[in-house]
Amino acid sequence: MAAVSLHLRRLRLRARARRAEAEGVLEAELEREVLSSERLRVLVLLVVLAVGLALSLIPPAYFSKDIAAALRGDVQSFVLWRLAVLLPLVAYLFVQRALLARFIRSGRKAPPSYRYVTAFVETSFPTAEIMVGVAYADAVTALSAVPVFLYPLFVVLSALRLNFRLCVFTGAVAAAEYALVGALYLDGGGQLNPVLTSVPIHMVKGLALLSLGVVTGLVALQIKRRLLDSFRLAEERKEIVNTFGQHVSPAVVEKLLGRGAGFRSEHRDVCVMFLDIRDFTAFAESRRPEEVVEYLESLFDFMVEIVSRHRGIINKFLGDGFMAVFGAPLSDGRDCANAVAAAREILSRVEEEAASGRILPTRVGIGLHAGEAVTGSIGSALRQEYTVIGDVVNLASRIEQLNKQFGSRLLVSEAVWAAAREEGLGSALPMGHVPVKGREASTRIYRLA
Repeated sequence: MAAVSLHLRRLRLRARARRAEAEGVLEAELEREVLSSERLRVLVLLVVLAVGLALSLIPPAYFSKDIAAALRGDVQSFVLWRLAVLLPLVAYLFVQRALLARFIRSGRKAPPSYRYVTAFVETSFPTAEIMVGVAYADAVTALSAVPVFLYPLFVVLSALRLNFRLCVFTGAVAAAEYALVGALYLDGGGQLNPVLTSVPIHMVKGLALLSLGVVTGLVALQIKRRLLDSFRLAEERKEIVNTFGQHVSPAVVEKLLGRGAGFRSEHRDVCVMFLDIRDFTAFAESRRPEEVVEYLESLFDFMVEIVSRHRGIINKFLGDGFMAVFGAPLSDGRDCANAVAAAREILSRVEEEAASGRILPTRVGIGLHAGEAVTGSIGSALRQEYTVIGDVVNLASRIEQLNKQFGSRLLVSEAVWAAAREEGLGSALPMGHVPVKGREASTRIYRLA
């Protein structure tokens, strides 16, 4: 019992190590996704700025007289100052896009300071545009012009960073800078509409930008959670495939995913099947390796399908046979009945395939035993295998070997036959208490075929 407890502790430690490793993989995968979405965000900004740059190059003659008058007639100088703001930002965004590409290629994580600095620099662009407008027009005009509407664009695009704090920071920068410009350049007087000149009104607008940052952050948080859930589901599916190979039915895979299979070690009641191909050594001795493989594949092809259909899994291939388990990792409460039904169908199918000439004449022996076992993943960080450990496995193997002694094809223990008999699975021939190699006590055996 102490050995089993020690084994359980080791399995749990390995499971924790695997989960930690999986979390590291998830974080790295998420970082790659974030960097890719940031490149998309920078591309969108470049497109928007390219449009702004194109509009800035419109000859001053095309400006209406009203616009020219609002700019105090110095349209050309205003355009030059706008270009002085736009061109460095465009160059900056190209450099940032190249940096993001380098981060993605190298697999490095972008430092948090980098993201906060870029968020501050980008969100300050509309502020610089507004200040240029203030220099050539009045503050009310500057605070009502197109650059003001760029603040929400920068805040909304920050969602692609998938970081709640960065989104709030972006909204806070936009709010603070807009409110600061309003406080510095508006006096609240004059004959204009007080809604346009009132400093508190512009403070409320700044608060709205901050609120937009919070809402955007919440959206980014949801997107991030969905991405992590998708990554975890993919990792779980990958773990199931790696653990059970291709020998689990799609229905079992879906159930394992549904319960969030972590393959924790546990005590389970299982039914173990051992199948052996008779005279395989003599067969392989006189055949080329390719012929041996082809022969095994012709048998295992339908045997694996039968075991899977009866809710079992192939736990190990043993060269000239295999070990299958019914009742782990999932059970429908009919594990012994399922194992007996699968064994009988395999024997019947072998006869059919051999009679039709689709396989070479073949004899197999099958042994079944049911009992408690410890199940779980075992191995190293490089190779994991779902395994079943316990006396039930050893005895099932010994029972299969007794087929040679009795000239039978299917032998089961009393535990298996007691459960199968309740399901009405035909009759069996009692073989009495049979000595089993390596065991002191004899075992009651039943012959089913």
